[in-house]
Amino acid sequence: MKQKTVFVCKECGYEAVKWLGKCPSCETFMSFIEEKAERTSVASERVKETEVKKIDEITMENEERTASGSCELDRVLGGGIVKGSLVLCGGEPGIGKSTLLLQVASYCAKTEPVLYVSGEESEKQIKIRAERLGIKNSDMLVCNETDLDSIVDAVESNGARVCVIDSVQTIYSSELSSAPGSVGQVRECTLRFMKIAKEKGITFFIVGHVTKEGSIAGPRVLEHMVDCVLYFEGERHQSYRIVRAVKNRFGSTDEIGVFEMRDKGLVDVPDPSLMLLSGRPVDVPGSAVVCAVEGTRPILAEIQALCVKTSFAAPRRTSDGVDYNRLTLMSAVIEKALGFKMSENDIYINVTGGIRIPENACDLGIVCAIISCYMNKPLPEDMTFFGEVGLTGELRTVSMAQRRLNESKKMGFKKCMMPFDALGAIEKTEGIQIVSVRNLGDVVAYIKGDEK
Repeated sequence: MKQKTVFVCKECGYEAVKWLGKCPSCETFMSFIEEKAERTSVASERVKETEVKKIDEITMENEERTASGSCELDRVLGGGIVKGSLVLCGGEPGIGKSTLLLQVASYCAKTEPVLYVSGEESEKQIKIRAERLGIKNSDMLVCNETDLDSIVDAVESNGARVCVIDSVQTIYSSELSSAPGSVGQVRECTLRFMKIAKEKGITFFIVGHVTKEGSIAGPRVLEHMVDCVLYFEGERHQSYRIVRAVKNRFGSTDEIGVFEMRDKGLVDVPDPSLMLLSGRPVDVPGSAVVCAVEGTRPILAEIQALCVKTSFAAPRRTSDGVDYNRLTLMSAVIEKALGFKMSENDIYINVTGGIRIPENACDLGIVCAIISCYMNKPLPEDMTFFGEVGLTGELRTVSMAQRRLNESKKMGFKKCMMPFDALGAIEKTEGIQIVSVRNLGDVVAYIKGDEK
């Protein structure tokens, strides 16, 4: 017998027996989603007694982790794959989601049953991709299925311990009449996978499509339901890919793994700083090396700035890898604190290698790159930069200063410009000269050569 469904407004919770374009309660358009109707019975009216415990009585057990075959992915996941976890992977089409998960599934199949479910590719297409990646003689099970009940039966009947769903937007439940990929279908399917994962200790990797804004398609609650959310970043025409953990219940967030796309699939890049700095120009204005921290990993990246006279009524600001609003803010601070005519110049900022730098610790590097190009004076090629710039032009300290210094020294840099207030958070570092600055005036004086 088919399960009865109702349509619920996801904004206010108003229920209707049919879909409505506008909610009569909150007057929100296109907010109704299909959900299962709760069955009412005498048994459901009885309240089940909930067992409660003191927090001291709860026993702690370490999460059982297994290797994924990729050191970079293990780092992002917090040390390996946690048994019974639900991992959501999102990214643009062709970025490498299916490729990486097929490699992981093949590696895990050496020690335990693995099922790769694809709703987008046939078994022959999966086989062709596996041969292209050099995956041979694997015990991995594959199937092409989109029905939720059939997938659950296949997982249970084959005793799979790891299951890859590619993708959740193609899976549908027959109990809902809405189309696959709709809000109700995506939430119902993910909820079913989560229940199986927690009850039977099966690890699920779920591929999610992304919208044109870059977020995972479907309800936002999807990211709250899963244990880990991984985003694949990078440009399709570039060979490097970055996997970023934006949520992880078993490890640190904002941890990243760096991969290189080759003929045999995604290959780990153990030293991303060396990769990002390869081919860096020397003795050229507008180039600065910043030390960013992604999760627990310090990474050196090159920021390039181009400052040219504008031919428009309003100057243009373009950023790639740096937040656009941060670039606009830094331009205004430079003009106010130093008197440079930023309003008469177009400013372009680019982080080489396709990496994105979200933290404010790279403000000093952005400012120095812009000032260097504006003054047409190159920055020292053996210097790195980190520090937050305030609205009045002052330099503020940032976290993990010692770790940033150690990474700079490891990569062969001899100097590091940092805020004066950060000196108290570092130990004596041999082999690298520290240039401490209090404000942007000190930065300009150093670039001009007034201070050594």
